[in-house]
Amino acid sequence: MEALAENLIAENLPAVRPTDTGQQVLNLMEACRVTQLPVVKEKEYLGLISDRLVYDFNLTGERIEQHTMPLHTPHVHAGQHLFEVAAVMYKLNLEVIAVVDSSHNYLGAILLRDLSARLARLFSVTEPGGVLILRTTWNNYSTSQISQIIEGNDTRILSLFVSRTEKSDLIEVTIKLDKVDLSAVIQTFTRYDYEIAAVYMDDSMLNDMYEDRLEQFLKYLNM
Repeated sequence: MEALAENLIAENLPAVRPTDTGQQVLNLMEACRVTQLPVVKEKEYLGLISDRLVYDFNLTGERIEQHTMPLHTPHVHAGQHLFEVAAVMYKLNLEVIAVVDSSHNYLGAILLRDLSARLARLFSVTEPGGVLILRTTWNNYSTSQISQIIEGNDTRILSLFVSRTEKSDLIEVTIKLDKVDLSAVIQTFTRYDYEIAAVYMDDSMLNDMYEDRLEQFLKYLNM
């Protein structure tokens, strides 16, 4: 399954060895454009090291194994879904996370930028079309009715996801559609007393909207 953690592993991301010096670690980070890397001894995952940790412990000229450091060991398992990976990385504010097998052996690591790209494809971000955001409550939310209204206007759903409004029973339903002009769809939703929270039919407005919606979606996964 393409959306599993084992299929998100970055191909060319190196692991740090305990015998590496802090300067070697910093060089690897610079080459990979990251500020975190996994530390691995043979197949054992020892934890995640950051550039800040290297500087704080003054490790630039010394081997990692020469110091006892508070290495945290955030990880996901090979069979975990993309959404679970996203929730962990968002909660812990990580740009790299290790992937381990059922025996806790290190398999590789996932980069946040690769995860974001996969989420973008999953939500059809790059597909042409408009975006409609509905606001309703859990009790009134019906995927089947929403689909019927949209398809009744000769339009198709490319992606749909739901995010909660904080401290409220309200939810927002973000729908990517295969048409840019959503006038007919909007009129029908209005007739059915749906609240239209926002409409995006101009490509120049979509990037900021997607960034905001993705953050809300990750918060929802982490609840």
